[in-house]
Amino acid sequence: MSNTRAFLFLVAGLAAVAAGQAPQSEKPAPFENEIAKFEVDDLKNPPMKGGIVFVGSSSIRKWTSLQKDFPDWNVINRGFGGSAISDSVRYAHRIVTPYEPRMIVFFAGTNDLASGKSPETVFADYKAFVATIRTKLPRTPIAYISISPAPSRWGNVENVKKTNRLIQEFSTKKRHLIFIDIFPLMLDSQGQPRPELFVEDRLHMNPDGYAIWTKAVTPVIASTLKERN
Repeated sequence: MSNTRAFLFLVAGLAAVAAGQAPQSEKPAPFENEIAKFEVDDLKNPPMKGGIVFVGSSSIRKWTSLQKDFPDWNVINRGFGGSAISDSVRYAHRIVTPYEPRMIVFFAGTNDLASGKSPETVFADYKAFVATIRTKLPRTPIAYISISPAPSRWGNVENVKKTNRLIQEFSTKKRHLIFIDIFPLMLDSQGQPRPELFVEDRLHMNPDGYAIWTKAVTPVIASTLKERN
């Protein structure tokens, strides 16, 4: 084989390898399809601005009774998948700030810990979420619902407690940040998680669990918005 033909075969081979690798490098970011669907739905039926955005992981996404539970306010559900806090950071300017909300209610972190992240890393990610929101909404209240005591993740409870404590301490030192501690509300008299509040996977809640969240979140929204009027 001549040097010229060998060179052409080499170029063709490299081009084929590059073509085969290109689709892998163009994989969409995690949850991109869910976020894109929110955007398509928004074009069809734009949410009213100035509402309350609930954002975070699947416990928010599965909160299907949100509008019924908070009938006095315009609430927007932007929970998605089994997301981590970093995912909400990535998509904040697509599914949170464009609605110019009066308030944000946020729940995420349990998936982060389950994936092996340390409480310090989860806390850092939450600070990044706050910082991202603040670039567009410097004074909008952000209420963080504490990581819940899910029975399926009780073995990691010390990290859950530490993460909640770090975020609570941070929230008390910053204006327009609120910590809603639902953790003790979901324990029995022995300090154990109440299984009757959860569905079969022992992670996500049933209506009784969401009723506890609703009761805890409602007065926080009411008092926060009253102060801003």
